[in-house]
Amino acid sequence: MKTSNLISKFMIHGLIILFVIFLLFPLIWVLASSLKTTQEIYSGSPTIFPQQISFDHYRSVISGQLIFRSMWNSIIVGVISTILVVLISVPSAYAMVRYKSFVNNGILVWILVSQIFPVILIMIPLYMVLRNIGLTDSLTGLTLIYVVWALPFVLWMMHGYVKSIPVELEEAAVLDGATRSQVIFKVLMPLLLPAIGASALFSFISAWNEFFFALVLLKSPELGTLQVELARYVGMEGQARTGPLAAASVIATIPSILLFIFMRKWLTTGLVSGALKG
Repeated sequence: MKTSNLISKFMIHGLIILFVIFLLFPLIWVLASSLKTTQEIYSGSPTIFPQQISFDHYRSVISGQLIFRSMWNSIIVGVISTILVVLISVPSAYAMVRYKSFVNNGILVWILVSQIFPVILIMIPLYMVLRNIGLTDSLTGLTLIYVVWALPFVLWMMHGYVKSIPVELEEAAVLDGATRSQVIFKVLMPLLLPAIGASALFSFISAWNEFFFALVLLKSPELGTLQVELARYVGMEGQARTGPLAAASVIATIPSILLFIFMRKWLTTGLVSGALKG
């Protein structure tokens, strides 16, 4: 019995290690490629680790391209759209769960149906609407599109989280003399912190990685987002400048990693607070 348990544990840990290697290998390969010389990249004998470490590609990206300006544009659009999505989805999900009506059921149907349509199908109507109000070549118009695009899925996520919280908690707080605002901010919010964190993380990453909307709407080079800037490292014939593209990709990954580390701590705090409140 002990032998079979050891074998099963060994297999489980081995599969976990292989899965982690599978996830980290692309990042390791990109990081290694960004540190290789151009001659080594195109030598025809690829290696995982660089034979000679070189920072020339990073110097080229920083000095010759608009990488930091495009990164700043992506941060502005991502943060503002995330804040708007969270501010709209949290009270909307609470109202949909606690106050059932025909309209709320229709909203749920709209959420599901909206995920069916491909991006290209709604691009032309969105472009015409933004053109009529003068927001085609602006970060404001792109932010509004990201809000509309991420809101249905985030609202669906928050709806499931709010529905999992028993209404008896609110009733008990009201019986103890708590006001409606106290019930929301002292009882519900600690329990919803993990959901809010997960929803905010999804909304920001969705805006951070989006390419098609930004490519179509933004024409000015100084307004380009990070993904549009990365696409400029690929030539007209599909030949990419591998070294600079790898260096730019590494730089573009750093904010996402830092955000995930920050949100991970916040999610853990929210889970603990929710357990204590419950």
